[in-house]
Amino acid sequence: MDESSGRDSESHETVRNVVLVVLDTARARSVDVTGDPDTRERTRSGTDRPTTPTMDRLAAEGTTFERAFATAPWTLPSHASMFTGTYPSEHGTHGGHTYLDDDLRTLPEAFADGGFQTIGVSNNTWITEEFGFDRGFDDLRKGWQYIQSDADMGAVVRGEDTREKLEATRNRLFDGNPLVNAANILYSEVLQPAGDDGADRSTTWIENWLADRKDDRPFFLFCNFIEPHVEYDPPREYAERYLPEEASYEEATAIRQDPRAYDCEDYQITDREFAMLRGLYRAELAYVDGQLAELRRALEAAGEWENTLFVVCGDHGEHIGEHGFFGHQYNLYDTLIHVPLVLCGGPCTGGGRRSDLVQLLDLPATVLEAVGIDDPALREQWSSRSFLPGSDDDPRDAAFAEYIAPQPSIERLEARFGEIPDRVRAFDRRLRAIRTDEYKYVCGDDGFERLHHVPTDPFEQTDVSDDEPERARTLRERLEDRFGSLESTTADGSVSMREGTKERLADLGYL
Repeated sequence: MDESSGRDSESHETVRNVVLVVLDTARARSVDVTGDPDTRERTRSGTDRPTTPTMDRLAAEGTTFERAFATAPWTLPSHASMFTGTYPSEHGTHGGHTYLDDDLRTLPEAFADGGFQTIGVSNNTWITEEFGFDRGFDDLRKGWQYIQSDADMGAVVRGEDTREKLEATRNRLFDGNPLVNAANILYSEVLQPAGDDGADRSTTWIENWLADRKDDRPFFLFCNFIEPHVEYDPPREYAERYLPEEASYEEATAIRQDPRAYDCEDYQITDREFAMLRGLYRAELAYVDGQLAELRRALEAAGEWENTLFVVCGDHGEHIGEHGFFGHQYNLYDTLIHVPLVLCGGPCTGGGRRSDLVQLLDLPATVLEAVGIDDPALREQWSSRSFLPGSDDDPRDAAFAEYIAPQPSIERLEARFGEIPDRVRAFDRRLRAIRTDEYKYVCGDDGFERLHHVPTDPFEQTDVSDDEPERARTLRERLEDRFGSLESTTADGSVSMREGTKERLADLGYL
Protein backbone atom coordinates (compact mmCIF):
# COMPACT_ATOMS: atom_id res chain seq x y z
CA MET A 1 0.00 0.00 0.00
CA ASP A 2 1.29 3.42 -0.92
CA GLU A 3 2.23 5.92 1.74
CA SER A 4 1.66 9.62 1.05
CA SER A 5 0.08 12.77 2.37
CA GLY A 6 -3.01 11.87 0.34
CA ARG A 7 -4.15 15.47 0.10
CA ASP A 8 -3.95 15.81 -3.68
CA SER A 9 -5.84 12.67 -4.65
CA GLU A 10 -9.02 12.98 -6.66
CA SER A 11 -12.06 12.66 -4.38
CA HIS A 12 -14.97 10.23 -4.88
CA GLU A 13 -18.53 11.53 -4.80
CA THR A 14 -20.14 12.33 -1.47
CA VAL A 15 -21.61 9.50 0.61
CA ARG A 16 -25.10 9.15 2.06
CA ASN A 17 -24.44 7.92 5.63
CA VAL A 18 -21.73 8.26 8.27
CA VAL A 19 -20.89 5.67 10.94
CA LEU A 20 -18.44 6.77 13.65
CA VAL A 21 -17.16 3.98 15.90
CA VAL A 22 -14.94 4.86 18.85
CA LEU A 23 -12.85 2.08 20.38
CA ASP A 24 -12.51 3.52 23.85
CA THR A 25 -8.89 3.52 25.10
CA ALA A 26 -7.42 2.13 21.86
CA ARG A 27 -3.83 3.27 21.36
CA ALA A 28 -2.17 3.31 17.97
CA ARG A 29 0.81 1.16 18.93
CA SER A 30 -1.37 -1.85 19.78
CA VAL A 31 -3.71 -1.77 16.78
CA ASP A 32 -2.88 -3.40 13.44
CA VAL A 33 -4.17 -0.92 10.85
CA THR A 34 -1.36 -0.94 8.31
CA GLY A 35 -3.48 -2.36 5.51
CA ASP A 36 -0.57 -4.75 4.89
CA PRO A 37 -1.62 -8.43 5.11
CA ASP A 38 1.96 -9.42 5.93
CA THR A 39 2.02 -7.34 9.13
CA ARG A 40 1.00 -9.38 12.15
CA GLU A 41 1.58 -9.47 15.91
CA ARG A 42 3.54 -12.37 17.36
CA THR A 43 1.47 -14.60 19.66
CA ARG A 44 2.29 -17.30 22.14
CA SER A 45 1.95 -20.03 19.51
CA GLY A 46 4.87 -18.55 17.60
CA THR A 47 2.67 -17.90 14.53
CA ASP A 48 1.68 -14.56 13.12
CA ARG A 49 -1.83 -13.45 14.07
CA PRO A 50 -3.42 -10.03 13.55
CA THR A 51 -4.83 -8.26 16.58
CA THR A 52 -7.42 -6.35 14.55
CA PRO A 53 -7.96 -8.03 11.16
CA THR A 54 -11.21 -6.17 10.49
CA MET A 55 -9.55 -2.81 10.93
CA ASP A 56 -6.69 -4.06 8.79
CA ARG A 57 -9.14 -4.91 6.02
CA LEU A 58 -10.82 -1.51 6.35
CA ALA A 59 -7.39 0.10 6.09
CA ALA A 60 -6.60 -1.90 2.97
CA GLU A 61 -9.85 -0.82 1.32
CA GLY A 62 -9.91 2.72 2.69
CA THR A 63 -7.46 5.12 4.28
CA THR A 64 -5.45 4.78 7.47
CA PHE A 65 -3.92 7.80 9.17
CA GLU A 66 -0.61 6.87 10.75
CA ARG A 67 -0.23 10.12 12.68
CA ALA A 68 -3.65 10.82 14.19
CA PHE A 69 -3.78 12.48 17.59
CA ALA A 70 -6.40 13.06 20.26
CA THR A 71 -6.70 16.48 21.88
CA ALA A 72 -6.75 15.02 25.41
CA PRO A 73 -5.75 11.79 27.17
CA TRP A 74 -9.18 10.71 28.41
CA THR A 75 -12.77 10.21 27.30
CA LEU A 76 -14.72 13.32 28.28
CA PRO A 77 -12.59 16.08 26.72
CA SER A 78 -11.60 13.92 23.75
CA HIS A 79 -15.22 13.16 22.83
CA ALA A 80 -16.11 16.82 23.38
CA SER A 81 -13.46 17.73 20.81
CA MET A 82 -14.78 15.16 18.35
CA PHE A 83 -18.33 16.44 18.78
CA THR A 84 -17.51 20.16 18.57
CA GLY A 85 -14.30 20.42 16.53
CA THR A 86 -12.64 22.41 19.32
CA TYR A 87 -9.74 21.97 21.74
CA PRO A 88 -10.35 21.35 25.48
CA SER A 89 -9.56 24.95 26.46
CA GLU A 90 -12.09 26.05 23.82
CA HIS A 91 -14.96 23.70 24.69
CA GLY A 92 -14.21 23.83 28.43
CA THR A 93 -15.22 20.21 29.11
CA HIS A 94 -12.68 18.51 31.36
CA GLY A 95 -12.03 17.19 34.86
CA GLY A 96 -12.94 20.52 36.46
CA HIS A 97 -16.07 21.14 34.38
CA THR A 98 -17.66 17.91 33.26
CA TYR A 99 -20.56 19.21 31.14
CA LEU A 100 -20.59 20.01 27.43
CA ASP A 101 -22.04 23.52 27.56
CA ASP A 102 -25.34 24.14 25.79
CA ASP A 103 -24.03 27.05 23.73
CA LEU A 104 -21.63 24.75 21.86
CA ARG A 105 -22.81 23.45 18.50
CA THR A 106 -22.34 19.68 18.11
CA LEU A 107 -21.76 17.34 15.19
CA PRO A 108 -25.01 15.39 15.81
CA GLU A 109 -26.93 18.69 15.75
CA ALA A 110 -25.38 19.52 12.38
CA PHE A 111 -26.42 16.13 11.01
CA ALA A 112 -29.94 16.44 12.46
CA ASP A 113 -30.47 19.89 10.98
CA GLY A 114 -29.05 18.57 7.70
CA GLY A 115 -31.89 16.07 7.44
CA PHE A 116 -30.19 13.00 8.93
CA GLN A 117 -31.51 10.45 11.37
CA THR A 118 -29.08 10.53 14.31
CA ILE A 119 -28.51 7.50 16.52
CA GLY A 120 -25.97 7.05 19.31
CA VAL A 121 -25.00 3.97 21.33
CA SER A 122 -22.71 4.75 24.26
CA ASN A 123 -21.01 2.20 26.50
CA ASN A 124 -19.12 4.86 28.48
CA THR A 125 -20.99 6.65 31.26
CA TRP A 126 -19.38 10.00 30.41
CA ILE A 127 -21.06 10.04 26.98
CA THR A 128 -24.67 10.49 28.09
CA GLU A 129 -27.30 13.18 28.43
CA GLU A 130 -26.09 13.79 31.99
CA PHE A 131 -22.97 15.45 30.59
CA GLY A 132 -24.59 17.14 27.58
CA PHE A 133 -23.76 14.63 24.84
CA ASP A 134 -27.35 13.85 23.83
CA ARG A 135 -27.88 17.08 21.90
CA GLY A 136 -28.74 16.41 18.29
CA PHE A 137 -29.38 12.67 18.72
CA ASP A 138 -32.82 11.27 17.98
CA ASP A 139 -31.82 8.49 20.36
CA LEU A 140 -28.70 8.10 22.53
CA ARG A 141 -28.77 4.67 24.10
CA LYS A 142 -26.89 3.45 27.18
CA GLY A 143 -25.33 0.17 26.20
CA TRP A 144 -24.83 -1.08 29.75
CA GLN A 145 -28.59 -1.14 30.43
CA TYR A 146 -30.94 -3.92 29.34
CA ILE A 147 -33.86 -1.50 29.52
CA GLN A 148 -33.07 2.17 29.04
CA SER A 149 -33.39 3.97 32.39
CA ASP A 150 -32.03 6.96 34.30
CA ALA A 151 -31.38 4.70 37.31
CA ASP A 152 -27.96 3.00 37.21
CA MET A 153 -27.59 -0.38 38.95
CA GLY A 154 -23.80 -0.27 38.81
CA ALA A 155 -23.47 -0.76 42.57
CA VAL A 156 -25.00 -4.23 42.21
CA VAL A 157 -22.61 -5.16 39.42
CA ARG A 158 -19.62 -4.21 41.55
CA GLY A 159 -20.65 -6.06 44.69
CA GLU A 160 -17.78 -8.26 45.88
CA ASP A 161 -20.01 -10.97 47.33
CA THR A 162 -23.65 -11.99 47.66
CA ARG A 163 -24.16 -9.84 50.76
CA GLU A 164 -22.93 -6.69 49.01
CA LYS A 165 -25.01 -7.43 45.91
CA LEU A 166 -28.15 -7.96 47.99
CA GLU A 167 -27.49 -4.80 49.99
CA ALA A 168 -27.00 -2.75 46.81
CA THR A 169 -30.16 -4.23 45.32
CA ARG A 170 -32.13 -3.27 48.42
CA ASN A 171 -30.75 0.27 48.35
CA ARG A 172 -31.23 0.82 44.62
CA LEU A 173 -34.22 -1.22 43.54
CA PHE A 174 -36.76 1.55 44.10
CA ASP A 175 -34.61 4.31 42.60
CA GLY A 176 -36.97 4.86 39.68
CA ASN A 177 -38.96 1.97 38.22
CA PRO A 178 -38.33 -1.17 40.32
CA LEU A 179 -39.35 -3.53 37.49
CA VAL A 180 -36.92 -1.91 35.08
CA ASN A 181 -34.20 -1.96 37.73
CA ALA A 182 -34.85 -5.64 38.43
CA ALA A 183 -34.54 -6.43 34.72
CA ASN A 184 -31.26 -4.53 34.49
CA ILE A 185 -29.90 -6.37 37.54
CA LEU A 186 -30.92 -9.71 36.08
CA TYR A 187 -29.18 -8.86 32.84
CA SER A 188 -25.95 -7.66 34.42
CA GLU A 189 -25.73 -10.50 36.98
CA VAL A 190 -27.00 -13.47 34.98
CA LEU A 191 -27.55 -12.86 31.29
CA GLN A 192 -24.73 -10.55 30.13
CA PRO A 193 -22.14 -12.52 28.14
CA ALA A 194 -18.90 -13.19 30.00
CA GLY A 195 -16.05 -11.02 28.82
CA ASP A 196 -18.34 -8.44 27.21
CA ASP A 197 -19.00 -4.91 28.51
CA GLY A 198 -21.87 -4.14 26.18
CA ALA A 199 -20.33 -4.44 22.71
CA ASP A 200 -22.18 -7.57 21.60
CA ARG A 201 -25.55 -6.28 22.73
CA SER A 202 -24.89 -2.88 21.17
CA THR A 203 -23.97 -4.48 17.87
CA THR A 204 -27.08 -6.66 17.96
CA TRP A 205 -29.27 -3.63 18.64
CA ILE A 206 -27.71 -1.73 15.74
CA GLU A 207 -28.14 -4.75 13.46
CA ASN A 208 -31.86 -4.95 14.35
CA TRP A 209 -32.26 -1.20 13.97
CA LEU A 210 -30.75 -1.29 10.48
CA ALA A 211 -32.89 -4.26 9.46
CA ASP A 212 -36.13 -2.73 10.75
CA ARG A 213 -35.72 0.99 9.99
CA LYS A 214 -38.31 2.50 7.67
CA ASP A 215 -36.84 5.99 7.72
CA ASP A 216 -35.86 7.22 4.26
CA ARG A 217 -33.43 9.80 5.63
CA PRO A 218 -29.69 9.23 5.56
CA PHE A 219 -28.26 8.47 8.99
CA PHE A 220 -25.43 9.35 11.32
CA LEU A 221 -24.61 6.49 13.68
CA PHE A 222 -22.23 6.91 16.63
CA CYS A 223 -21.08 3.98 18.76
CA ASN A 224 -18.60 3.76 21.62
CA PHE A 225 -17.19 0.33 22.56
CA ILE A 226 -15.55 0.33 26.00
CA GLU A 227 -14.01 -3.15 26.15
CA PRO A 228 -10.35 -2.00 25.85
CA HIS A 229 -10.82 0.09 29.00
CA VAL A 230 -9.79 -1.20 32.44
CA GLU A 231 -10.70 -3.73 33.61
CA TYR A 232 -9.35 -5.89 30.82
CA ASP A 233 -11.54 -9.00 30.97
CA PRO A 234 -11.78 -10.44 27.44
CA PRO A 235 -13.42 -13.78 26.71
CA ARG A 236 -11.06 -16.61 27.55
CA GLU A 237 -10.65 -17.74 23.94
CA TYR A 238 -9.43 -14.28 22.98
CA ALA A 239 -7.15 -13.87 25.99
CA GLU A 240 -5.31 -17.13 25.34
CA ARG A 241 -4.32 -15.96 21.84
CA TYR A 242 -2.38 -12.99 23.12
CA LEU A 243 -1.00 -13.87 26.55
CA PRO A 244 2.77 -14.39 26.83
CA GLU A 245 4.16 -17.88 26.74
CA GLU A 246 3.69 -19.86 29.96
CA ALA A 247 1.05 -17.38 31.17
CA SER A 248 -2.33 -18.85 32.02
CA TYR A 249 -5.71 -17.15 31.72
CA GLU A 250 -6.31 -17.65 35.44
CA GLU A 251 -3.00 -16.03 36.38
CA ALA A 252 -3.54 -13.07 34.07
CA THR A 253 -7.10 -12.32 35.13
CA ALA A 254 -6.11 -12.52 38.81
CA ILE A 255 -3.83 -9.47 38.48
CA ARG A 256 -5.22 -6.47 40.31
CA GLN A 257 -6.26 -3.77 37.84
CA ASP A 258 -6.52 -0.49 39.75
CA PRO A 259 -4.62 2.27 37.93
CA ARG A 260 -5.08 4.95 40.58
CA ALA A 261 -3.90 2.62 43.33
CA TYR A 262 -0.86 1.69 41.25
CA ASP A 263 -0.03 5.35 40.57
CA CYS A 264 -0.28 6.05 44.31
CA GLU A 265 2.06 3.12 45.09
CA ASP A 266 -0.66 1.22 46.93
CA TYR A 267 0.57 -1.95 45.21
CA GLN A 268 3.14 -3.04 42.65
CA ILE A 269 2.93 -4.70 39.24
CA THR A 270 5.88 -6.71 37.97
CA ASP A 271 7.19 -6.61 34.40
CA ARG A 272 5.79 -10.07 33.82
CA GLU A 273 2.38 -8.99 35.11
CA PHE A 274 2.41 -5.94 32.85
CA ALA A 275 3.20 -8.24 29.93
CA MET A 276 0.14 -10.30 30.80
CA LEU A 277 -1.98 -7.16 31.13
CA ARG A 278 -0.83 -6.06 27.68
CA GLY A 279 -1.93 -9.46 26.38
CA LEU A 280 -5.37 -9.02 27.92
CA TYR A 281 -5.56 -5.53 26.45
CA ARG A 282 -4.72 -6.80 22.96
CA ALA A 283 -7.34 -9.49 23.42
CA GLU A 284 -9.94 -6.82 24.20
CA LEU A 285 -8.97 -5.02 21.00
CA ALA A 286 -9.33 -8.27 19.08
CA TYR A 287 -12.76 -8.82 20.59
CA VAL A 288 -14.13 -5.40 19.62
CA ASP A 289 -12.54 -5.83 16.20
CA GLY A 290 -14.89 -8.76 15.79
CA GLN A 291 -17.78 -6.43 16.62
CA LEU A 292 -16.63 -4.12 13.82
CA ALA A 293 -16.94 -7.05 11.44
CA GLU A 294 -20.51 -7.60 12.67
CA LEU A 295 -21.35 -3.93 12.10
CA ARG A 296 -20.02 -4.15 8.57
CA ARG A 297 -22.08 -7.24 7.86
CA ALA A 298 -25.19 -5.51 9.24
CA LEU A 299 -24.63 -2.50 6.97
CA GLU A 300 -24.08 -4.79 3.99
CA ALA A 301 -27.25 -6.77 4.77
CA ALA A 302 -29.23 -3.53 4.98
CA GLY A 303 -27.84 -2.41 1.64
CA GLU A 304 -26.11 0.61 3.19
CA TRP A 305 -22.42 -0.30 3.14
CA GLU A 306 -21.67 1.09 -0.30
CA ASN A 307 -23.32 4.40 0.66
CA THR A 308 -21.56 4.82 4.00
CA LEU A 309 -18.38 6.46 5.24
CA PHE A 310 -17.24 4.13 8.02
CA VAL A 311 -14.92 5.77 10.56
CA VAL A 312 -13.07 3.91 13.33
CA CYS A 313 -10.80 5.58 15.88
CA GLY A 314 -9.58 5.46 19.45
CA ASP A 315 -10.56 8.37 21.68
CA HIS A 316 -7.27 8.17 23.60
CA GLY A 317 -4.60 5.63 24.42
CA GLU A 318 -3.39 3.76 27.49
CA HIS A 319 -0.30 3.23 29.61
CA ILE A 320 0.29 -0.39 30.53
CA GLY A 321 3.58 0.06 32.33
CA GLU A 322 5.09 2.56 29.89
CA HIS A 323 6.70 5.61 31.53
CA GLY A 324 5.89 4.08 34.92
CA PHE A 325 2.12 4.52 34.55
CA PHE A 326 -0.99 2.39 34.40
CA GLY A 327 -4.11 3.92 32.84
CA HIS A 328 -4.56 7.20 30.98
CA GLN A 329 -4.18 10.19 33.26
CA TYR A 330 -1.73 12.89 34.34
CA ASN A 331 0.40 13.27 31.18
CA LEU A 332 0.43 13.73 27.40
CA TYR A 333 2.80 11.04 26.15
CA ASP A 334 2.06 9.69 22.68
CA THR A 335 1.05 6.45 24.40
CA LEU A 336 -2.06 8.38 25.42
CA ILE A 337 -2.75 10.73 22.50
CA HIS A 338 -1.55 8.81 19.41
CA VAL A 339 -4.63 6.89 18.28
CA PRO A 340 -5.68 4.65 15.39
CA LEU A 341 -7.84 6.27 12.71
CA VAL A 342 -9.29 4.51 9.66
CA LEU A 343 -11.86 5.82 7.19
CA CYS A 344 -13.43 3.52 4.63
CA GLY A 345 -15.88 4.41 1.88
CA GLY A 346 -16.69 7.31 -0.39
CA PRO A 347 -13.83 9.76 -0.85
CA CYS A 348 -11.57 7.67 1.42
CA THR A 349 -11.73 4.55 -0.74
CA GLY A 350 -8.29 3.29 -1.70
CA GLY A 351 -6.51 6.15 0.04
CA GLY A 352 -3.68 3.99 1.37
CA ARG A 353 -1.53 5.05 4.31
CA ARG A 354 -1.54 8.76 5.05
CA SER A 355 1.44 10.22 6.92
CA ASP A 356 0.15 13.78 7.41
CA LEU A 357 -0.66 15.06 10.89
CA VAL A 358 -4.38 14.95 11.68
CA GLN A 359 -6.46 15.26 14.84
CA LEU A 360 -9.71 13.76 16.06
CA LEU A 361 -11.20 17.25 16.20
CA ASP A 362 -10.80 17.28 12.41
CA LEU A 363 -13.55 14.67 12.10
CA PRO A 364 -16.49 17.15 12.08
CA ALA A 365 -15.10 19.10 9.10
CA THR A 366 -14.13 15.85 7.36
CA VAL A 367 -17.36 13.87 7.69
CA LEU A 368 -19.63 16.87 7.02
CA GLU A 369 -17.71 17.58 3.81
CA ALA A 370 -18.08 13.92 2.87
CA VAL A 371 -21.89 14.18 2.99
CA GLY A 372 -22.09 17.70 1.59
CA ILE A 373 -23.31 19.50 4.73
CA ASP A 374 -22.20 23.05 5.43
CA ASP A 375 -23.10 24.05 8.99
CA PRO A 376 -22.17 27.72 9.52
CA ALA A 377 -22.70 27.65 13.30
CA LEU A 378 -20.41 24.67 13.79
CA ARG A 379 -17.91 25.98 11.27
CA GLU A 380 -17.78 29.32 13.10
CA GLN A 381 -16.72 27.71 16.39
CA TRP A 382 -14.44 24.91 15.26
CA SER A 383 -10.70 24.47 14.86
CA SER A 384 -11.50 21.48 12.65
CA ARG A 385 -9.86 20.93 9.24
CA SER A 386 -11.12 18.49 6.66
CA PHE A 387 -8.53 15.94 5.61
CA LEU A 388 -10.54 14.51 2.72
CA PRO A 389 -8.60 14.12 -0.52
CA GLY A 390 -8.79 17.36 -2.47
CA SER A 391 -10.04 19.39 0.49
CA ASP A 392 -9.44 23.14 0.40
CA ASP A 393 -8.46 23.12 4.09
CA ASP A 394 -4.78 23.62 4.81
CA PRO A 395 -2.91 20.54 6.08
CA ARG A 396 -1.63 20.66 9.64
CA ASP A 397 2.02 21.26 10.41
CA ALA A 398 1.45 20.48 14.10
CA ALA A 399 -0.93 18.62 16.42
CA PHE A 400 -1.93 19.97 19.84
CA ALA A 401 -3.16 18.38 23.05
CA GLU A 402 -4.24 19.71 26.45
CA TYR A 403 -4.76 18.35 29.94
CA ILE A 404 -6.77 21.00 31.77
CA ALA A 405 -7.33 19.42 35.18
CA PRO A 406 -6.28 16.17 36.91
CA GLN A 407 -8.96 13.51 36.83
CA PRO A 408 -9.40 12.23 39.46
CA SER A 409 -8.29 15.26 41.42
CA ILE A 410 -5.46 15.13 43.94
CA GLU A 411 -8.06 15.76 46.67
CA ARG A 412 -9.98 12.65 45.65
CA LEU A 413 -6.80 10.61 45.65
CA GLU A 414 -6.02 11.87 49.16
CA ALA A 415 -9.52 10.99 50.31
CA ARG A 416 -9.06 7.45 49.05
CA PHE A 417 -5.42 6.73 49.89
CA GLY A 418 -4.53 9.24 52.59
CA GLU A 419 -0.92 10.27 52.08
CA ILE A 420 0.05 10.11 48.40
CA PRO A 421 3.56 10.07 46.88
CA ASP A 422 5.17 13.38 45.94
CA ARG A 423 5.45 12.02 42.38
CA VAL A 424 1.67 11.91 42.16
CA ARG A 425 1.17 15.25 43.91
CA ALA A 426 3.29 16.83 41.17
CA PHE A 427 0.58 15.88 38.67
CA ASP A 428 -1.69 18.58 40.07
CA ARG A 429 -1.02 20.79 37.07
CA ARG A 430 -2.21 21.71 33.60
CA LEU A 431 -0.34 20.49 30.56
CA ARG A 432 -0.11 21.38 26.90
CA ALA A 433 1.67 19.63 24.06
CA ILE A 434 2.62 20.40 20.49
CA ARG A 435 3.86 17.74 18.08
CA THR A 436 5.44 18.60 14.74
CA ASP A 437 7.14 16.36 12.19
CA GLU A 438 10.36 16.47 14.17
CA TYR A 439 9.62 17.48 17.76
CA LYS A 440 7.23 16.89 20.64
CA TYR A 441 7.15 19.57 23.33
CA VAL A 442 5.14 19.42 26.57
CA CYS A 443 4.90 22.13 29.22
CA GLY A 444 2.98 22.66 32.44
CA ASP A 445 1.73 25.58 34.47
CA ASP A 446 4.21 24.59 37.20
CA GLY A 447 7.27 25.19 34.97
CA PHE A 448 7.50 21.56 33.84
CA GLU A 449 8.73 21.02 30.27
CA ARG A 450 9.99 18.21 28.09
CA LEU A 451 11.28 18.19 24.51
CA HIS A 452 11.73 15.08 22.39
CA HIS A 453 13.24 14.64 18.95
CA VAL A 454 10.62 12.32 17.50
CA PRO A 455 12.64 10.63 14.69
CA THR A 456 15.38 9.48 17.11
CA ASP A 457 13.21 9.21 20.25
CA PRO A 458 9.76 7.94 19.19
CA PHE A 459 8.98 6.56 22.66
CA GLU A 460 9.80 9.87 24.40
CA GLN A 461 12.55 8.59 26.65
CA THR A 462 15.10 11.42 26.37
CA ASP A 463 14.35 15.03 27.29
CA VAL A 464 16.48 17.38 25.14
CA SER A 465 15.01 20.69 26.35
CA ASP A 466 18.31 21.62 28.05
CA ASP A 467 20.25 20.75 24.90
CA GLU A 468 17.94 22.69 22.58
CA PRO A 469 16.56 25.63 24.63
CA GLU A 470 15.77 27.73 21.55
CA ARG A 471 13.69 24.95 20.04
CA ALA A 472 11.83 24.55 23.33
CA ARG A 473 11.24 28.30 23.54
CA THR A 474 9.94 28.48 19.97
CA LEU A 475 7.44 25.66 20.55
CA ARG A 476 6.38 27.09 23.91
CA GLU A 477 5.69 30.44 22.26
CA ARG A 478 3.68 28.71 19.57
CA LEU A 479 1.52 27.08 22.23
CA GLU A 480 0.99 30.47 23.87
CA ASP A 481 0.13 32.06 20.54
CA ARG A 482 -2.45 29.33 19.91
CA PHE A 483 -4.03 29.04 23.37
CA GLY A 484 -2.84 31.98 25.47
CA SER A 485 -1.01 31.54 28.76
CA LEU A 486 -1.56 28.40 30.79
CA GLU A 487 -2.70 30.48 33.73
CA SER A 488 -5.66 31.79 31.72
CA THR A 489 -7.25 28.33 31.46
CA THR A 490 -9.79 27.80 34.21
CA ALA A 491 -10.32 24.40 35.78
CA ASP A 492 -13.45 24.80 37.87
CA GLY A 493 -17.20 24.66 37.39
CA SER A 494 -17.73 20.93 37.80
CA VAL A 495 -21.38 19.87 37.65
CA SER A 496 -22.94 17.47 40.11
CA MET A 497 -23.69 13.93 38.97
CA ARG A 498 -25.99 11.12 40.05
CA GLU A 499 -24.75 8.62 42.61
CA GLY A 500 -25.13 5.71 40.21
CA THR A 501 -23.01 7.55 37.66
CA LYS A 502 -20.36 8.30 40.27
CA GLU A 503 -20.11 4.61 41.16
CA ARG A 504 -19.84 3.52 37.54
CA LEU A 505 -17.14 6.12 36.81
CA ALA A 506 -15.28 5.07 39.95
CA ASP A 507 -15.40 1.49 38.68
CA LEU A 508 -13.67 2.70 35.49
CA GLY A 509 -10.98 4.40 37.57
CA TYR A 510 -12.04 8.01 36.93
CA LEU A 511 -13.12 8.91 40.48
